[in-house]
Amino acid sequence: MSRLPHPETHKVHRIGWLRAAVLGANDGLVSTASLVVGVASAGSDHGAILIAGLAGLVAGAMSMAAGEYVSVSSQTDAERADIARETGELRDTPEAELDELTGIYRARGLDDALARQVAVQLTKHDALAAHSRDELGISDTVTAHPIQAAVVSALTFAVGAVIPLLVALLTPAAHVSVVVAGTALIALAVLGGLGAYTGGAGILKGAVRVTFWGALAMAATAGVGMVFGVAV
Repeated sequence: MSRLPHPETHKVHRIGWLRAAVLGANDGLVSTASLVVGVASAGSDHGAILIAGLAGLVAGAMSMAAGEYVSVSSQTDAERADIARETGELRDTPEAELDELTGIYRARGLDDALARQVAVQLTKHDALAAHSRDELGISDTVTAHPIQAAVVSALTFAVGAVIPLLVALLTPAAHVSVVVAGTALIALAVLGGLGAYTGGAGILKGAVRVTFWGALAMAATAGVGMVFGVAV
């Protein structure tokens, strides 16, 4: 009786955009909420709080986009340089590269004969792909794209930043610090759990981790606002 292969669902293909999305939303929520809390703790009026929060949203979104684009582009450039170097080595010293690939598979647990056989077969099929994946650790599955990362980061930052801004808009200035901080902590817990769920990790661990660092950031800026008594 033939057996049908069991279906499998993996999350690794989401790494490229998921990292940028989680980082952007988390940063937008934490930085804007912290800014609003800090300014409100300094005794600023409602208008100043909203202006500071809006400015933080715009500046933060642009900064996230630029930072992600530059960092991912640098990673991509390094990967391309390694691939170009490997291409030259495969052209100039194919036997040495075959020995190198054999050694990689031997180190992973294959015996000498099988490691050589696998190396030969994969080299015949696509030598560059085999070396990129198994020697350099470069794979299309987990490679991020600069423009994708920049756009996702900017959009998710703005989405995260909108939450504390809306809360500040609807809350009297005297209570902005407490209400924004509380709302932000709840939103951070949801965001952390959602990000963990999307990536296939533990929801509780993800929620606690994100909430803890967000609370620390807001406490620090609130302290600055109360100590100096000026908009920060």
